[in-house]
Amino acid sequence: MSSVDQQEIENFSKDSARWWDETGPFKPLHKLNPVRLSFIKNEICTALERDANNLKPLKGLDIFDIGCGGGLVCEPLARLGANVTGADADAKATDTAKKHAAQQGLSIDYQNKPAEEIKKTFDVVLALEIIEHVSNPEEFIASLEKLLKPGGLLIMSTLNRSPKSYALGIIAAEYILRWVPRGTHSWKEFIRPSELVKMATAHNLKAKTIRGLVFNPFKNEFALSKTDLDVNYLVSFSKNED
Repeated sequence: MSSVDQQEIENFSKDSARWWDETGPFKPLHKLNPVRLSFIKNEICTALERDANNLKPLKGLDIFDIGCGGGLVCEPLARLGANVTGADADAKATDTAKKHAAQQGLSIDYQNKPAEEIKKTFDVVLALEIIEHVSNPEEFIASLEKLLKPGGLLIMSTLNRSPKSYALGIIAAEYILRWVPRGTHSWKEFIRPSELVKMATAHNLKAKTIRGLVFNPFKNEFALSKTDLDVNYLVSFSKNED
């Protein structure tokens, strides 16, 4: 079984050479990156008892980023000391990621594979802005759980299926602000936090932290919110050890 939706891959593939263009089609992800990296680092350091003040707090940890795109998250994590593997079903994206990492002098294992074809386990698995693009979300979560070591950490981010997410995630982002190409998202594929937690719980995962990602137009930046999960949100899960 593969969770890959080929039409979704084709939608993104046409822009894959521009992953590192901060003003291009992936501009929203560049804007999201600082705050989601902060969440990821804090969750890992808390769950796996790492010193967040250390220059290399993730040293020695095996981290897997599925749907890694051009490596926007993989590279910072590698700089923090992690052994990073990134995988994406879009071969053009992983080619872009490999070239950029080489230019930065970073050693990252990029693979053009779906999650179901990865054969090792990791301390941390990341699935950021991807579950809304797969063909079967529950099977996708099941495949992620298998990639985690006992006691490991899964961190996911996606879009809530709410009236507000339709207004901001579709109408505003695609048609008014034109942050992303039209048709990038399908609102009916968005997943409510309660639905995501229910699916994960059924596959030996326990929700730890849920935070909303809220855009401040006056500061032109995203911030974490404990209460506003209406549009984008992040969730961390731990894998049960028994």
